[in-house]
Amino acid sequence: MYPDVVDLRAFYGEHLGQIARRLILGRLKRCWPSVAGDRVVGLGFATPYLADFSAGAERVLAFMPAVQGVVNWPPDGANVAALIEDDALPLRDASVDRVLAIHSLEMASDASNHLREIWRVLSPGGRMLLVVPNRRGIWARGEKTPFGYGRPFSRGQLTELLREASFMPQAWSEALAVPPIPWRPFVRSGRIWEQVGITLWPVFAGAIIVEASKQLYQGVPARIRPRLRPSLRPALMPPGASARKPSG
Repeated sequence: MYPDVVDLRAFYGEHLGQIARRLILGRLKRCWPSVAGDRVVGLGFATPYLADFSAGAERVLAFMPAVQGVVNWPPDGANVAALIEDDALPLRDASVDRVLAIHSLEMASDASNHLREIWRVLSPGGRMLLVVPNRRGIWARGEKTPFGYGRPFSRGQLTELLREASFMPQAWSEALAVPPIPWRPFVRSGRIWEQVGITLWPVFAGAIIVEASKQLYQGVPARIRPRLRPSLRPALMPPGASARKPSG
């Protein structure tokens, strides 16, 4: 069972969702301080973050998976959101420069196919920012937030998936080191707790963030070729016989 678009929108409208957005967005902006002139696609439920990457971008699209549902976005302009299948993006090959995937990979029916499809639509050298629940984090252990649904990941698991899909991890970070407690005074001091948590226990943060680049070439495993053997064996001459040249 996965959260639908109504639940996701409601979470980001609450105080806990707002602090989660601010903490994650701060990490994302460090990786992508500017996307001027780029074509940007948000996958999953990325709309709470996409508005901050719209300035200067050539185009911004929001794709939401069918199992989740879709809502119009942005609310005050022409709609650029669409309902999609996570392994069949409605884009041409190498047609976008950046992909922001959040509440996406952990919900995908096949994580490997989902990443390969992202690889297909990214331009050569294109970048992806991936936000997933941390397997060790406390946010993945409850169902009161979207980070408690789907499949959480470790860094090792993400690294293996990315390399299988021909992505190269470029930068790692964590977010949501604060516990998911919807107590208003605690939420108000979330930034302070986040700094303390990232310093003291980053391995238990609620979300892992990785920036990865599209690789066009990858190593091909060496194949050990079998030694060729003749299909016909020479007949042994009987003892005492000598080879004679044909007469004539």
